[in-house]
Amino acid sequence: MDDDTTLVSRFLRDGFVKLAGAVAPRVAADCARLLWRETGCEPDEPATWTRPVHWVGGMARGPFAAAPNSPGLHHAYDLLVGAGRWEPRYSLGTFPLRFPHEEEPDDAGWHIEGSYLPEGESWYFTDLRSRDRALLMLFLFSEVGEEDAPTRIRVGSHLDVPKVLEKYGEFGASGLVLGPEVAAASEHRPVALATGSPGDVYLCHPFLVHAAQAHHGVRPRFLAQPPLPPAVPYELERADGAYSPVEIAIRRGLGLSAPDRES
Repeated sequence: MDDDTTLVSRFLRDGFVKLAGAVAPRVAADCARLLWRETGCEPDEPATWTRPVHWVGGMARGPFAAAPNSPGLHHAYDLLVGAGRWEPRYSLGTFPLRFPHEEEPDDAGWHIEGSYLPEGESWYFTDLRSRDRALLMLFLFSEVGEEDAPTRIRVGSHLDVPKVLEKYGEFGASGLVLGPEVAAASEHRPVALATGSPGDVYLCHPFLVHAAQAHHGVRPRFLAQPPLPPAVPYELERADGAYSPVEIAIRRGLGLSAPDRES
């Protein structure tokens, strides 16, 4: 695993880091077993895999509570978000489980994740301080190769998004509005694929532009994409200069001058 300085530098540059084996093998295997049960499909009977995507939500049983709480992940949360600035979570939210299928997905557009739902709105919103989302996290519970519908990531796109969000002020904007704008702002970025093995975790800046894709492999892709909840809001003007890497990246995207500790 990278040392702390390297991990933070890569996060600031790319907008994400991959932590191989961050979830213990037995925990990852138990999560996969329970997810198979929820789909109603049989792991060794492809004839039962009749849908391109199975959405599974609300998984908070033992292994799903354990997965995001390994000592290594807690340490990484402290590094990227700041000690005392995030809340532990004991579930993994909604799972988009993608199966090999000839049907193309209808949710494969470039976007950032929304994190809060204003009253009267039907689409989730995002604002410049990433209200209610400290990180975007990708937990792999299957082998994910290049043909297995890995999440597509625009490397460095987290630096393009702050200027898009700035004009929407404290209220922010919905994913319906932001999707085309962040896609256009980041179209010059190279693309990486979130491949890996069960137990690997990608910790991503909340403004990282990413997209789903069709599954052209032979085995289903099991993935969770929960937010890490913040304990306190992100701040973009700190008198003590004690910015977290997430805040530093937002400031860089806005073109704000950086104190020495941000370099």
